[in-house]
Parts: sequence; structure tokens; C-alpha cells
Amino acid sequence: MPGCALVLVHGGQHAADCWEPTVAELRRRAPDTPVLAVDLPGRGSSPADLATATVADWVDSVVRRIEAEGLDEVVLVGHSMAGLTVPGVVARLGADRVRRMILMAAAVPPQGRSILDTLSGPLAWYARRAARRGGPSSPMPRLLARMSFCNGMTPAQRKFTLARRYGESTRVTAEPADRSALPRGVPRTWILTLRDRAQRPATQRRAIAALGGVDEVVELDTCHDAMISAPAELARILLERCRSTVAG
Repeated sequence: MPGCALVLVHGGQHAADCWEPTVAELRRRAPDTPVLAVDLPGRGSSPADLATATVADWVDSVVRRIEAEGLDEVVLVGHSMAGLTVPGVVARLGADRVRRMILMAAAVPPQGRSILDTLSGPLAWYARRAARRGGPSSPMPRLLARMSFCNGMTPAQRKFTLARRYGESTRVTAEPADRSALPRGVPRTWILTLRDRAQRPATQRRAIAALGGVDEVVELDTCHDAMISAPAELARILLERCRSTVAG
């Protein structure tokens, strides 16, 4: 495959199909740029038992897909709870192969703490209740998903989003984050979603600090699921970083 590939990693309660509007826009704008949207274990094309899933399992699955596709150089893009997964993939592949890490509205707990420690509002209540019950959680209730992910969307975008709700691993949400092996030499971009209700801007800025900082913050005036609500703008941002990385 030519050039540097974009690898898209979804977050909690989502699957690879959430990227479809952005993938379509990427292929329209740059048909020669390889794009891989990954299903994490337990959903879509990657069946697994969410009750026993770990962050390491998710990292392994992304690395396997990258290797299976024969992608030598990648720009890794992680949304929301992929803030747990993507740093692990960067650590596994190393700076020689990962040209940039892009996190969008990501959940990044301080080292040694969990996603549950950082959530607030109704989403925190739901996640903690699910964790106390144990086992995988059911897909998020429609009303909560609409409130958390869909504000400002068109009716068609809301319908698309709410038709794609998935169960989640409560074990992963309670797992302490470990980024001790994350190489600092990989450039870091943060896409900050300004109208986000799931990961509010102040929460995202705390996540940036927990990560140890980024090289740039790109503001996007949209809700949490920017890959659905603003696919054209997001595709432009991703392609600009991908191209500048290759040119550099």
C-alpha cells in the first residue's frame, strides 16, 4: 500500500462502523491513502467475550490488524475510550512505524488510574453502576446515548449513531492505565470537541495533562461523535496531519 495509512480506533459503546461517514469522506478526498477502521474485540467483525476483555487484548487486536493489512507506517487515530488502547499500540509498534498519534475527545486517565475515576455526570453514573453489576454492560440506553453523543447532529446523523450502540467491557473501564512504555518521540495531536457532553472540554484538557501534553490541539466545534457529525472537517484534519507527517 502506498504512503502512510490512517488507522481508526473506536471508543466505548462503539464499533468500527461509527467511522463510516469519515471513511467515505477520506476515500473521496484521498483515494490513494490507506484507511483501516478496526473493530475491537467483542463487537462487529471481532467476536470475543467482553466479560474477560483487557486493554492488552485490545492493543493486541489492533496490532494484529495492522500487521495483517501489511501497513508499515501508520497514523493512529483514537476516539474517546481509545485513549486507553492507542497509547499501547504506539508503544508496541514504536516511533519507527507510528508517524503520529491523534486522539479525539479521548478518555486518558492519570497513570495508574481508571476511566471510572475520570468520568462525571450521567455517563459516570451509568458506567459505575454497570461496573458494580459486573460482566459486560448492555448497549447504552437510547436517551443517554443521544444526550451524550448526539447533541447538534442532524436527524439522519442521530439515527445513524443510535442504530450503532454496543455493549462494553466493564473490566476495561475499571482497569488502571499504564503508559509507562509510551515513546515520547511520536508526535501527538489532540482534537478537542468543543460541544462535547461525554468528554467536556475541561475534562479533555485534564486528559491532555494526564498524557503528559501534546504537540498541538485542534479545536472542532461539534459533539462527542465528530466522525459522524463533522466527517468532512474531520477528514480534512486527519489528511492534513497524515500528509505533513509523510512530507516531514
